[in-house]
Amino acid sequence: MSTTFFLVRHAAHDRVGTVLCGRMPGVRLGELGRAQARVLAQRFESENVVSIHTSPLERAVETASPIAASLGRVAEPSDDIIEIDFGAWSGKTFDMLSDDERWRAWNSSRSTSRPPGGETMLEAQARIIHGMERLRSLHAEGSVILVSHSDVIKAALLYHLGMPIDSYGRLEISPASISTLVVGDWGSKVLRINEVIAA
Repeated sequence: MSTTFFLVRHAAHDRVGTVLCGRMPGVRLGELGRAQARVLAQRFESENVVSIHTSPLERAVETASPIAASLGRVAEPSDDIIEIDFGAWSGKTFDMLSDDERWRAWNSSRSTSRPPGGETMLEAQARIIHGMERLRSLHAEGSVILVSHSDVIKAALLYHLGMPIDSYGRLEISPASISTLVVGDWGSKVLRINEVIAA
């Protein structure tokens, strides 16, 4: 028995690429992001999805909601797939962070670094994998959508690809992208990474 997981990065908001939003509240989808969410909803209409789960942050919930509505389901919030806790870095621009030696250490060695007052990427990896295994036990032979965040999705993919966490920079996970994998008692297989549908 196996479960198919669609790992969906939340759609675009106005701070993508300029601010490390982390878990800061009030980050909502922009006009492009809302259009992307509608396209994602159309993309999943032909899939036999049995369950949809979302990070509780607004930008993820706003991405998940139209998908869930089109499938006639409710998007269930899950802390297992929430964004990495970036602690004191949350809300800072990438320009501000560029002079921080800890930021440079974080980006050169995710396996040995921790954001100030936050969690490691390995801790984030452990919680998403735990969440996926729990859902696999509930939805054998079904398909599940997880609406999450770039680094959390990368952490899950790296685990299932058998790659070290420091290889995160080798994966591109764009806003509103879909990465698909199948997980069973026999192991796992990554089918697609960073599928993007034009809005």
